[in-house]
Amino acid sequence: MSETRVAPSPAVINFSMQDRLRTEAAQEPLPAASGPVTKTTQIIAIYGKGGIGKSFSLANLSYMLAQQGKKVLLIGCDPKSDTTALLFGGRSCPTIIETSSKKKLAGEAVAIGDVCFKRDGVFAMELGGPEVGRGCGGRGIIHGFELLEKLGFHDWGFDYVLLDFLGDVVCGGFGLPIARDMCQKVIVVGSNDLQSLYVANNVCSAVEYFRKLGGNVGVAGILINKDDGTGEAQAFAAKAGIPVLAAIPANEDIRRKSANYEIIGRPGTAWASIFESLATNVAEAPPVRPNPLTQDELLGLFSGDAVGRHVVLEPATFADMMGRDEVTKPSLEVVYDAV
Repeated sequence: MSETRVAPSPAVINFSMQDRLRTEAAQEPLPAASGPVTKTTQIIAIYGKGGIGKSFSLANLSYMLAQQGKKVLLIGCDPKSDTTALLFGGRSCPTIIETSSKKKLAGEAVAIGDVCFKRDGVFAMELGGPEVGRGCGGRGIIHGFELLEKLGFHDWGFDYVLLDFLGDVVCGGFGLPIARDMCQKVIVVGSNDLQSLYVANNVCSAVEYFRKLGGNVGVAGILINKDDGTGEAQAFAAKAGIPVLAAIPANEDIRRKSANYEIIGRPGTAWASIFESLATNVAEAPPVRPNPLTQDELLGLFSGDAVGRHVVLEPATFADMMGRDEVTKPSLEVVYDAV
């Protein structure tokens, strides 16, 4: 006699699925890796406020790594396309997005030599982005990485791939390396000012958010640029639980040479020791889970005079907005007496 099987009802299936999802969601994410990075290529995303000196720092860091015998690829992910300018002595290189558009119109495929260029052992390229008002910069980044994957990005044999990202743009494309585990670790660039540390803290918050969703990216530390010795960036690093990888001083010689598109991260030069130490720390620093600060904790790093904490918020009134006192108009609402 054959056995009759009864299919479970949709309600039972849905309950079972919800139960599994709840169980999975309740699990704590794995701790951040604390040992040495074992993957052959270290892919590192560098974030910071616009103008904080990411491109300057990365050009000199990548140059120093190359002089130490490492094979380095520097990818600019800023729509301004200025990451590689210092590396190439002020010259701009064709961007991936611009080249892709031109090649598509001509019915040709993009080749590595169209978008990737090298100097003294450093390989570099720019993703680029749309002009103002003509598209989404984040979408441009996504399109750029899609093209890089077609060109064999995951099979390239580099020791380091450094990605230069704006940290003060919050649309999805700029968070791509963190959200999709495209890198092993993140480095934030900041200075002793509130805005740059606000951006650095936001990046730490993004890393922690995606860690809770099962991501694996951690923060390797902070690079302090234009350090004037006041200590706010060091205090931020201590509270956030991330190391200081290096501190580049606010120095007129550095500023002048940077403005003249001169590499200062050369072995044997006056500033070489900073970038030699930075190169070592970038290579060895493990990705850790940061402890993002609250807004009040961030403000607490600065004196009240610097951030205006003595200011009292005064609510606006109708008279402020209209330039006259509020006139009470009779209501047409019908009000019934209680029974």
